[in-house]
Amino acid sequence: MNGEVRPGNGFPSEQGPLAGARVLQIIPELDAGGAERTTVDIAAALAAAGARPLVATTGGRLVGELQAKGGVWLPFPAASKNPVAMALNVGRLMRLCRREGVQIIHARSRAPAWVALGAARRLGIPFVTTYHGSYSGRTGVKVLYNSVMARGDAVIANSHYTADLIRSLHAEQAGERVQVIHRGTDLAIFNPVAVGPARVEALRRAWGVQPHERVVLLAARLTAWKGQRVLIEAARRMRDAGVPDFVVVLAGDPQGRVAYERELDGLIAARGLDGIVRRVGHCVDMPAAFRAASVVAVPSVEPEAFGRSAVEAQALGTPVVVSDLGAVPETVLSPPAVPQAQRTGWRVTAGDDAALAEALTEALSLGASARDALGRRGRAHVAAHFSLERMCEDTLAVYARLLGPAAM
Repeated sequence: MNGEVRPGNGFPSEQGPLAGARVLQIIPELDAGGAERTTVDIAAALAAAGARPLVATTGGRLVGELQAKGGVWLPFPAASKNPVAMALNVGRLMRLCRREGVQIIHARSRAPAWVALGAARRLGIPFVTTYHGSYSGRTGVKVLYNSVMARGDAVIANSHYTADLIRSLHAEQAGERVQVIHRGTDLAIFNPVAVGPARVEALRRAWGVQPHERVVLLAARLTAWKGQRVLIEAARRMRDAGVPDFVVVLAGDPQGRVAYERELDGLIAARGLDGIVRRVGHCVDMPAAFRAASVVAVPSVEPEAFGRSAVEAQALGTPVVVSDLGAVPETVLSPPAVPQAQRTGWRVTAGDDAALAEALTEALSLGASARDALGRRGRAHVAAHFSLERMCEDTLAVYARLLGPAAM
């Protein structure tokens, strides 16, 4: 296997060891997000392997895609955090599992995980969890609530950073059952060849970017810990240093954070960056967005549990500059951790706008040959370690192991 996606979406062969297996994933809602996208991806892989992929959720915008890829939506009030409703949901989920002949329950969020744990233990079937976030917790009650994600017969962490947190906070519950399976990127979608110039140009026009301008992109929801303020300050430094022909695009949904929107707009105006920094809202075509960028910034000021943007950008051959914090450094090769010739991006101290500005300027200054070489290394790095194919194979292997000899 060379890391590229094989025909048939790169999923395991049909009628393999999981043929006929009935696996239920449970998640609050099936809207946009890393956990939700992974749920659909694993359901598609299960369908391709001949299994019956069930998803218990309230619904959401990805339900249609789930069903188109062979998944089965089971309407279920999985988003409820009310203790009484959760207790009643245990019985409801048990009845659903009996009806469908479920053999494994896989929980991807804490509230439905408590429901799933109760149902799985009473039914005597394996229980799997995946940590899509760090769930650190600051009080005893919160740590206890979070601990359900460490109580699976298999506990999947989406990064080594997350795995270390699980072991430090929930060693008693998790034991030796923690396994790292990185979030997978679809290399057929996040592929430079698959993103035509028309898509890129349409997006640049929508953003108001001129043909000669180079885009520094931050693709993240508008929340303070994603580092938008740090990037604005870095943009000020770059402008003052005479860096030419660049614009900063903040692509992300404010998700109702009106005060933060106003704060960012005020900061942009106060720094005299109205013509350089722009907010463009939610972006649907992320492959085109990463191709439209000359460099992608991930300047988070709090730890990321994985850091999907950095991986997807590298898959498309776009340079990345990331905070050296949380799990993101696992995805980006940068000196001094590797020789200069192996670099796929830059890591900078979180919150250091001067260091961020310097790295972004260096990335923008790359010549064509150096940029192409870095892009090829980035895509090869993602293909080797963070492909959708690898994530699906590793996850389905967990299911097969828990089902025992009958699935091997």
